[in-house]
Formats: sequence, C-alpha cells, structure tokens
Amino acid sequence: MIVMFTDFGAEGPYLGQMEAVLGTEAPAEPVINLLSNAPVENVLSSAHLLAALSQNFPVDSVFLAVVDPGVGGERQPIVLRADGRWFVGPDNGLLNSVALHAEVVHWWIIEWRPENLSSSFHGRDLFAPVAARISQKDYSGLSQWNGPDLGGWPADIASVIYIDHYGNAMTGWRYQKILDEKVIHINGKAIHQAETFCAVPEGEPFWYENSCGLVEIAVNKGRASELLGLKVGSGVRF
Repeated sequence: MIVMFTDFGAEGPYLGQMEAVLGTEAPAEPVINLLSNAPVENVLSSAHLLAALSQNFPVDSVFLAVVDPGVGGERQPIVLRADGRWFVGPDNGLLNSVALHAEVVHWWIIEWRPENLSSSFHGRDLFAPVAARISQKDYSGLSQWNGPDLGGWPADIASVIYIDHYGNAMTGWRYQKILDEKVIHINGKAIHQAETFCAVPEGEPFWYENSCGLVEIAVNKGRASELLGLKVGSGVRF
C-alpha cells in the first residue's frame, strides 16, 4: 500500500492532486491517507509522529511523507528503507526519527526529475511518482547515499507533537522511556498516570500509554488541550 502523511489539511486540492498522480502511476495499489494534518511546517514534531504511526504497517508499505517548508530550496529529495518499509520525502529531518529507531536502514537520493517540476509542489510532481514506482518495485532514478548525520537527532522529545480531534495531546516521548515515573508536570499541574479513561473521574486529566506507544495526555469526558492550555510544542516535565 501507499500511505500518505502530510501537513496539507483535508481542505483544498493538494491531497486530491497527489491521489490523482498515484492513481495514474500505480492504479492497482491501495492508497491510505494516514494523516493530512501533521503539525504544519513543524518537521521535528512530524518526524516523531511519523515514526510512531508507521511502526504497525506491513513490510513494503510505501510512505509518501510531505512536511516540506523548504520546498524548492537546497534540501534533497530522498528515499529511506527502514526495517522493510519505504519512506519517500524531503531530507529536512522528517524521516530521521524513523531511521533512528530502525534496526536496518538504507538511504537513496532521488536523482530522477519529471519533465515538469513545480517549485512549490514536489509532493505531487516528484515524491508521488517516485512512491508509485517504488510500490511497483521500480527503483530507477535512485542513487545510494550514506544518509544524514543522526548524531544530534533526539530519540524522544518531551513536548506535545499532536492534538487530536478529541483534544488529547500526544507527546514525542515513548512510554518505555518513562521507567517507574508516574507523575508528569504540565503548566504547573501534576498529572497522574491511568490505564483507561474510565479509571479517573469525569473532567480529570491523566496520562497514559497510547496505541502508538507514546505518552498521551487526556481528560475523561473533556479536552486536555483546553483544560491544560496545550498546543503543539508545549513542554512536558517528567
């Protein structure tokens, strides 16, 4: 399958334009819109979110990942194969967290260019065609690369990386890193751990291990983002 991960938003023509390319270039491949509201132009948060959301997809899934505030600039278009999954996107850090947490990693630079390449929509003109070709095992136009320097890239970040439809706040901290800590602090409030929403009274905030293995902050029958004043980038202290 081809899996789209973007900050384009659900409105506007951009998702449809990329889907049209995928439908033309790889009509037999299912296309999954995993996320279209990744943190806008926030590469660090989006990178950690992509790593968490992609881990349960099958081998040979092809992720078309576009959070690209530097589109048209000097960053390279790249391909990553991490533990059997493919990732196509810009070399701006978006694929770094995936690579950092993978056991087997290979990188390529995309040397191929389409006849018509806009300066502002590489998702449609460059990344989507390459993702479609890879899904059909066509690896032409790729040049092997050693990959970016991940030495300074954080394995986890103690901040909110995503607010969902319910106002729950997903952090960039993997649950196994918490060890025995049971309380986290947000904006001066001590938030305790609970296993489920119904384990706390209505209106009470808590944190838990979410379905992606990350620490998430929620409120039973409420919105953590509003109650605790959270937004993407808000810090969390363990």
